[in-house]
Parts: sequence; C-alpha cells; structure tokens
Amino acid sequence: MKITVMGAGTWGMGLAILLANNGNEVTVWSAVPAEIDMLQTTRAHKNLPGAVIPDSVKFTKDLEEATREPELIVMAVASVFTRRTAKLVSPYIREGQVIVNVAKGIEEETLAVLTQQISEEIPQAVVAVLSGPSHAEEVSRGIPTSVVIAAEKKETAEWLQEIFMSPVFRVYISPDILGIELGGALKNVIALAAGIADGLGYGDNTKAALITRGMAEIARLGLAMGARSETLYGLSGIGDLIVTCASMHSRNRRAGILIGQGRTMQQAMEEVNQVVEGVYSTKAARALALKYGVNMPITEAIYQVLFADLPAKDAVNKLLLRDKTVENPLLPWE
Repeated sequence: MKITVMGAGTWGMGLAILLANNGNEVTVWSAVPAEIDMLQTTRAHKNLPGAVIPDSVKFTKDLEEATREPELIVMAVASVFTRRTAKLVSPYIREGQVIVNVAKGIEEETLAVLTQQISEEIPQAVVAVLSGPSHAEEVSRGIPTSVVIAAEKKETAEWLQEIFMSPVFRVYISPDILGIELGGALKNVIALAAGIADGLGYGDNTKAALITRGMAEIARLGLAMGARSETLYGLSGIGDLIVTCASMHSRNRRAGILIGQGRTMQQAMEEVNQVVEGVYSTKAARALALKYGVNMPITEAIYQVLFADLPAKDAVNKLLLRDKTVENPLLPWE
C-alpha cells in the first residue's frame, strides 16, 4: 500500500519505519527542507538513536508528489501546525481519502481537537485518529507497543488496524474519536505537573497522586464534552498518562522537570529543543474547563505556573491546602 507520512519528526519517522517494515510503500514529507535533506543523506534521525530507516522509505519536499497517489495519509505534524498543514494539502486530497491523525493537542483559539481541525480544512476526507502509550523512540526500535485507532465507521477502523498491526505493534479499535483525542491532549498537561514535581525533588507518592487526580480531571472534562469513560480509562487515556508521566522520553515531563528546577517556560522549551505540546494544551484545557464548568485544580495550577509566574512550589502548596473534599462524589454513604 502507498502511504504518505506528513511530518518528519520523531513520531512521524517512528511510524514510517513501522509501516515500511509492514511491507508498505512509504513516503515522508516535511515542510522543513533541511529535515528532508538530512534524512535523505544520513538515512537516520538525530532524535531516534538506534532506529534503522528501511531503504524503501522515500523522502520528498514536494507537497503534490506526496499527496498524489497514497491510499493513506498519516498526519504526524506537531499539533500547532495541524490546521496549517491540512489547509496546505486540502487542494490535493480526493473525495474519500483516509487521513489518520497521530498528533495530540487542542487548538488554543477554537478549542478544536485535531481531527476536527482536519475535517474542517479537508471536508472531503475521511478522518481517523491513532493514539496510546507509544513513544517514538521505542516504536522505531520495534519495542512492543499497544495503541487504539478510532474512526466514525467500523470498517475504516478495521482497515487501518490491518495496516498498522504488527507482531510488535498491537492495535485496538474504537468509535470514540473525541475521547481518544482528549485523552492524548490532556495527559500532556498532567505530565508537565509530574515533571515539575520531579524537578522539585518530590517522590513517588507525589507522582502517584498527580497521575490519579489528574486522571480524575481528564475524565470529568471528557465526560462533560461527550467522551466515553471507557475510552478515558483505556490506552489513550490512563495508559498514555502513565507512560508520559513516568518516562524520560516524554518531552512534557522533561520540560516540567526543568521548570521545577527553576527554569522559565521558555527556557525549558528551548532546552528540550522539541515542541512541548503540554504548554499549548494547558491554555486550551483551562479554557475548556471554564467553558464546561469543570473543576480542574491541577490544570489551573499548571496554567498559573506557566502563564502567571506562580512559583512551582507555591502551586503544589495551593493544591494540597485546598478545601477538604471526598474522593468520589458519586459514591453514596449508607
């Protein structure tokens, strides 16, 4: 099958390697010419040590060439560039073309998730999403991974499942596109919090509390927006949250560690030297919490640290000293 991966970052290249190893004809496009030149020359990605790019993977800077023939397009650009890229490729996309979004984020201005943005810019396409606990550094080296794909129609999800599935890449399917998008985007906010706690020198107890109560926040907002709880407590929700909060592969956790150690948000992003999706998702998550009237104290604390100069240690104290409450208000007393 002919497949084009839009975006030559770590995740785009990780999936390009997977799909090529599955026997597909893979072409990778990037809006950054130097990125394509580097990949064509070295056949290696600087941020994927140990990964082997199959000789069959092709690279192009030509947008029309990239979109002319593929049966599937994988949208793997950073979330802040999703709408812009979708608008660029829209004139070349045929009716019924399948596009699977693999990035994670929410647009600050519109509060739209990524599949919504793609559908708005490319209404003639069939849009799906792939997400889950899947660091590119591990997928590119064939380390066993499980993800979930969601699409409006079951046959689309099953078709994509067949394409991505491999002995080291297990794919589940779901009808809950919104839930999978929200789980993937919102976990980055909690990963920033987990990283900040690490940077402050706190321990496993603190991180476990942040993961658990962070998941409660994600679930409250997701349910208010129409997502399914089964999705949020699955691979794309709690699964992705655990791996992102625990792994040094996570750029969100790494940025959080630096902020906890005293760097500003801008300094942390520059030092990580990759797009830190959680910074953008924090603004959007806070706006969604206000819009839907959902209590999200961890998200609010991270927003105050990032955008209102609240010292990280003060943010933790504010979280711990909030009014007393029950863990789950839905559980009745006898």
